Amino acid sequence: MRADRRAGGQAIRGRLGAGRLLVFRSAIITAALAAAVTVLGFTLSPGTGTAARVPAQSRGSGAASAIGALFTVASGRLGSHFCSASVVDSPSGNLVLTAAHCVTGRSASAVAFVPGYAHGKAPYGIWMITKVIVDQSWQSSADPDDDYAFLVVKHAGSTARVQDSTGAEAVGIGEPAGEIVTVTGYPSDLDAPISCDNDALAYSQTQFEFDCDGYTNGTSGGPFLARVLTPGGPGVVIGVIGGFEQGGLTPSVSYAARFGQRMEQLYRTAVAAARS
Repeated sequence: MRADRRAGGQAIRGRLGAGRLLVFRSAIITAALAAAVTVLGFTLSPGTGTAARVPAQSRGSGAASAIGALFTVASGRLGSHFCSASVVDSPSGNLVLTAAHCVTGRSASAVAFVPGYAHGKAPYGIWMITKVIVDQSWQSSADPDDDYAFLVVKHAGSTARVQDSTGAEAVGIGEPAGEIVTVTGYPSDLDAPISCDNDALAYSQTQFEFDCDGYTNGTSGGPFLARVLTPGGPGVVIGVIGGFEQGGLTPSVSYAARFGQRMEQLYRTAVAAARS
């Protein structure tokens, strides 16, 4: 997990001016780009490559309602939060995405997901983890290119679906570098998330790099969200903090494995697991 070091205070905003960000978010992505990208969950708008919006009533209220913190659980009680995660669109409505290194060596029953967590409050409830799904390459060698995991969640004593309360993000496969992303995560020494907008740079062919300060221990698993069309609304997850150096060794530089064919197959495996 990334080092818990802070440098020069906490910068919540990215390097880019708001003007460029607003232009990007209102722009239409070309059909050529759409041909190289697969969006899992809600569908692509015909000929544009932009993700269709989830209906307003299913997005949940408040900022980043589909993003939350992972907590330790012992004797039926929440402990401390240690990583970040987000709800992703699925037929079951109970699928969450995080970094694989966040859940390696942990029992599913010893972890809970709290979407929208802030200042001791759980506005969308507490969701227990029932299954953890990781890629075989991560299981065998902890390959940083496969540092992502799906979690199946369940609300104690009810048949509710987390996605119905929080909304959900789509999963983007084969997304290019250079997109502006919103990255949100929960530093372990804070009681609320931080968020920043900046470019998802190409660190390598298989890894994104994101430069913004304040991303310390606990932000691992936080989503790289592209094409967020409304504040706090849904977007397309193109990576999660993790991968190279398990997300980064300094608070100002973060990494994420780029989602490819293995991620697409893992999503389908997770969808099947959530149904069973």
